[in-house]
Amino acid sequence: MLGKTSMVVALALTASLGMAPAASAKTRECDTKPIETALSELGKIGVPGIAVTVKSPNCGIWQGGVGLADRATGRKVVGNEFSRIGSDTKTWTATVVLQLVAEGKIDLADTVDHYLPGLIRNDKYDGRTITIRQLLQHTSGLPDYLGNDYWKDEEARRWDHIEPLQTVQQALPLDPPKDRAPSGFAYSNTNYNLAGLIVTKVTGRDIGTEITERIIKPLGLRDTYWPGDDVTIRKPDLRSYKWVAGAVVDRTEWNTTEADASGELISTGADTTTFWTALLTGKLLAPAQLAEMKKTVLDNAGEGYGLGIERYGFTEDPVTWGHSGSMLSAHEFRNAFTEDAERGVTLLIDTDEYESEDVDRIIGALIHDLR
Repeated sequence: MLGKTSMVVALALTASLGMAPAASAKTRECDTKPIETALSELGKIGVPGIAVTVKSPNCGIWQGGVGLADRATGRKVVGNEFSRIGSDTKTWTATVVLQLVAEGKIDLADTVDHYLPGLIRNDKYDGRTITIRQLLQHTSGLPDYLGNDYWKDEEARRWDHIEPLQTVQQALPLDPPKDRAPSGFAYSNTNYNLAGLIVTKVTGRDIGTEITERIIKPLGLRDTYWPGDDVTIRKPDLRSYKWVAGAVVDRTEWNTTEADASGELISTGADTTTFWTALLTGKLLAPAQLAEMKKTVLDNAGEGYGLGIERYGFTEDPVTWGHSGSMLSAHEFRNAFTEDAERGVTLLIDTDEYESEDVDRIIGALIHDLR
């Protein structure tokens, strides 16, 4: 969920821009003006720090930053920072599930009860009528476990180790979502933690291990990892901040085991760019499964949601795909890639308190202007 209130900070935001090596970059035709304009605009939205990674045909991979990665030390953002990517993890989870579909180990039309008999069975929900496709597309009707009273005081749960099964059990007593779109869409982290449990039942390994073995290692993503109970983030880290009781506090250290398949990954802008490029160009999924992933329903905002992938509406030319992310620690993740993955923008943001419409506008303009 994206924050709607801008964070006011007494901080001079600075922008920096660097270029990572790219063998295919046509440097003679590289025009950095759209990137520079975007950085300038991002510096005006009132966020302490944003790590920026941009991919374009002529400039290759560019990394830069706006503001500070650490307000306590004054360390500036340069673009290579580690951060929690939140619900972008859902795309990685959906990719694993669809790989298992291709292997004949999971069927999208199968029910939850087929894999986990009796787990979803009360007077409100029945796993015999909920399919794997519905989990991945948020059309299952299951509520988000974060609506349970257990999570009313987030700070009190900051250091808790939470198993994915616990989150599913926390969701079951809750009433069905009231804000379901006409398509049946209602965003719920419960869906993906449940999908992760199904992956474990089928493979014998937890979803973090499956993502590591099936995606992280094959793509050589050295800066992406499953943290487990490690509450810290590798250095250089993008610290995270939030208003609490009238003061801005550092919320970086956090046990995120509850997020599991719905949002536990830590990565960098460069690594997530590699993942999304591989996904959209067919290096992770066969054509049939990639096509299934891109079959969308309308979400609550009138945009398209596929199987763990969002079709954004802030720019129709070009068509863009991605998946945003948000964490209890306040880390935010935003990205957008063209269908051919030739152009992409990834933002790691250190707070969930900002105007998302402003960021959408900046990303849309940059994607359109990149060459």
